[in-house]
Amino acid sequence: MPEKVISSHPSYGHKRIALVLKINTPNYEMHHSTQSDTIQERPQGRSCMLKTSIKIYNTLRNVVTKVYHILGLKKYETPKGRKEIIENVDAITLALFKQSHGIATKKSLWKIIAPKCSYKTLVVSINRTLELLKKIVGFLTVSNRFNCHTIKHTDATDLPVCSTRKGKSHKTMKQFASWSKSSKGWFYGLKLHLTTDLEGKIVGLYFTSGNSNDREILKRMNKDLTGVFIADAGYVSSQLEKDFFIENKRMLLTCSRSNMKKIATFNNIELLKTRMQIEDNFGNLKQFHNLISTVCRSVRGYFTNYLSAVCAYMLA
Repeated sequence: MPEKVISSHPSYGHKRIALVLKINTPNYEMHHSTQSDTIQERPQGRSCMLKTSIKIYNTLRNVVTKVYHILGLKKYETPKGRKEIIENVDAITLALFKQSHGIATKKSLWKIIAPKCSYKTLVVSINRTLELLKKIVGFLTVSNRFNCHTIKHTDATDLPVCSTRKGKSHKTMKQFASWSKSSKGWFYGLKLHLTTDLEGKIVGLYFTSGNSNDREILKRMNKDLTGVFIADAGYVSSQLEKDFFIENKRMLLTCSRSNMKKIATFNNIELLKTRMQIEDNFGNLKQFHNLISTVCRSVRGYFTNYLSAVCAYMLA
């Protein structure tokens, strides 16, 4: 089955940006009893602004506002006609707040924040931020490349869009998802490819179909990066090592399979021991930032969930 690449290499500017838990409500009881938790009109008839007494939300909104103005995303706001009920800054903040605090669904978020708008309006407002999230994630990815560590890790993880038994009848992500097999078994969905440095900063990001060739994606995702790249045994290929190698700039170091005998220096062995750090990145994204979701009802909903999870992790 031919590979289906969803997006190109992550960069910011002239290239396209590569992409693609239920909270304990008692902790937020103070929210429902506070009169200031409302959607209030801005001065001079401007669009509405979400005001809440949740301090964590307000702190996150301040960070989003700074990035929003640095990237000049204000130009994407509706210049004429009816203003949006939830403006872009608040919509982005809501998406990041949902992912970073383990809120399983948008319905739960709507109950916690209790905005003066319908549930549908909240969903549409959050899904509207997909293009803005692409730009923010691209900006953060490129920013992390400055002064990043020489040692980098590359790996991919599965992103099932539904349970295995529902894979044959799944329709929402049929255009992008495919069957594939990982170390955990078969799944129907996408893959997230990451490149991180030794400090855990994300410097490369790629979303592909589940049956994509990891080795080809490694070359595309890291073509503008330099350093020592460490990967698992799934990337073992003498031809890949030759193609990827640039003298005094870049080299690939892979783990050996269980049936292989390969001579390695002490330094190589110590470097390979650091490979598990990228698994921590995947673990944090999946367990604490709700990267995997099977309840989205549209393609835009799925990718908004993925990007907001990655963005929330990078801003944490």
